Amino acid sequence: MVTVELGFSGEVADFYHRYRHGYPGAVIDALAGAFGLNGQDVVVDLGCGTGQLALPMARRVRAVVGVDPAPDMLRRARQAARDLAVPNVSWMLGADTDIPALRGLLGDRSAGAVTVGQALHWMSPADLFRSVVPLVRAGGGIAVVTNGTPLWLQDADWSRALRGYLERWLDTRLTFACGTDEESQRRYQEDLDRAGFEVLSTTVDYVADLDLDQLVGGVYSALGATRLPAPDQRPAFAEQVRVTVAPHEHFSEHVHVAVLVGKVQ
Repeated sequence: MVTVELGFSGEVADFYHRYRHGYPGAVIDALAGAFGLNGQDVVVDLGCGTGQLALPMARRVRAVVGVDPAPDMLRRARQAARDLAVPNVSWMLGADTDIPALRGLLGDRSAGAVTVGQALHWMSPADLFRSVVPLVRAGGGIAVVTNGTPLWLQDADWSRALRGYLERWLDTRLTFACGTDEESQRRYQEDLDRAGFEVLSTTVDYVADLDLDQLVGGVYSALGATRLPAPDQRPAFAEQVRVTVAPHEHFSEHVHVAVLVGKVQ
């Protein structure tokens, strides 16, 4: 198996589990409906993180295989599955390049779907889409789910203030939208089409009201282990965030969930 260290280790995995959004029930319904998923299906959740998508999907199918390159993310996902009493998820250390190995393990045309939740920007989409085709059954396919733009790229005054502070603190521009931008979405659609999928799309929108703890925790979940402030520095970091966003009393995050579905015939 090929694994890649992306910085989601140690405490970052715990911050990721605590502060990253899960997926609304409407998203799970859309995925199940698009692929006709039922109690006989196996779903592979690629880049599963701490189980935000894998765990609710598991309640709709026979089994889910959660795949991630970060051991600490899988450790936290296993704990979440135990806490929620979800027994039908297996966790595998691996990456998008390991899809052929999954075909050897599960068999050709064996999966109802492959899902990728807010992780495709770490992968090679065109290569992945082609490798998925032999793994999924007729009517199945792959779903790319992006779960809202980063906190510092929201169209809101508090977000612009947060971005300014983080850019000064990190000494870098923050422009990367993690695949949620229109250009990336268009490129994903084109790659799905070239791989031979029938491409469908749907969206789910909601508003999340945030407090200071959620803002700071959301930032920590994205920094990576090498940039995470040391424990004794975190009170000062949180205070600087508080001062930065204080003029904007209400923090509402507009979460746009985009679901791209590629179906095989």
